[in-house]
Amino acid sequence: MNRTGIVIAMRSEAACITSQRHLPFDQAVQVDDHLVIRLCGMGPVAARRAAAGLHAEEKVTRLVSFGIAGALDDNLQPGDLVLPESVQTKQSYATDSAWRTQIEHSLPTHLNVIRRPVAASDELVATADQKYALAARSGACAVDMESGAIAAVAAEKKVPFIVIRVISDPVQFSPPAALMDVLHPDGRVKPALLMAHLLKRSLRLSELLRLGSDAQVALKTLKQVAQSARHELRR
Repeated sequence: MNRTGIVIAMRSEAACITSQRHLPFDQAVQVDDHLVIRLCGMGPVAARRAAAGLHAEEKVTRLVSFGIAGALDDNLQPGDLVLPESVQTKQSYATDSAWRTQIEHSLPTHLNVIRRPVAASDELVATADQKYALAARSGACAVDMESGAIAAVAAEKKVPFIVIRVISDPVQFSPPAALMDVLHPDGRVKPALLMAHLLKRSLRLSELLRLGSDAQVALKTLKQVAQSARHELRR
């Protein structure tokens, strides 16, 4: 019996898969007999710990990197779905082509699906210049901070692996680096620090409103994918 482990960085992403409130942080949560999720927080260290834990403790036979991503290609916009053929780190990790194809065939036809590689980054890629440079180095169309670590665990454990990522920020409008200071690892906001950054103008309200709007577009697509592909994720 296949048992799928899905690694998720932020609570807003986890809400696209489960309606369960108050998910425990960095612990496995069984959605059903075939599906286990783990809300781990942002970054490769947390993602690696979560993926390894799902394999060792929950005996998952497949791994998924699930969430939002930043565009590295000017043609990609919030809401575009990336089902990449590979993840690019210092090495290249192929995703499972048969499983990925099953997922794609289950989706609504109106979704814009991109199959080009995703790049892994250890930190937030916060400017267009940084995005263009990463695209040139990696050949990737999008970037996130967790997929590379999850891919490495899947390769070590010899289990199938796929990436489901939806574009949240386009190339020309990236999250400012200061944003990471005001977020908990699971994406929740630290209100006092947010207010301090707004007063110092290291963050602008207009930026935050745009980021929030783009994120909602991305999360809407992510939820559609989770609902449409629920059978393919479990089998």
